[in-house]
Amino acid sequence: MKKYTLLCVGLCAAMAFTSCKSSESAYKKAYEKAKQYDTAQQPQQTEETAVVAPVQAKPANETRVVDNLDNVSVRQENVSLVSGNGLKAFSVVVGSFGVRANADGLQQRLRDAGYDAQIVKNEANNMFRVVAATFSDKLGAVNSRDQLRATYPDAWLLYNAQ
Repeated sequence: MKKYTLLCVGLCAAMAFTSCKSSESAYKKAYEKAKQYDTAQQPQQTEETAVVAPVQAKPANETRVVDNLDNVSVRQENVSLVSGNGLKAFSVVVGSFGVRANADGLQQRLRDAGYDAQIVKNEANNMFRVVAATFSDKLGAVNSRDQLRATYPDAWLLYNAQ
């Protein structure tokens, strides 16, 4: 009886291993089908020549220099003068504080350095802005801001909306 059971188990195992074998032709058919699908999806390549306009060289004396003054960002706020001589249209702000004492300290440092520093307040944000210089034209304000950025890298331009 033991021999008979062992023989049956061996036969079942042999049949199980041989019946699960995949045929190579099934893999080949799937590969061929995928290859046909892939070639159908690729666009047909045609040879086209790109048309490029010739570059015309100009002498250096004909080149125009255009400034980037219109690309300079200016923040517009309604501010009121707290301390100083008065604002013009464009101002260079070097510090913003929520506490007036901090603004007074920066104003004093700027005055010691030779600037006509002023303090203005933005009521909407409840912020004190320290203005290092004020100008009637944008070009002067941009030049001053660029010089002040050596010491105050976060300097920005303010346009007084009032």
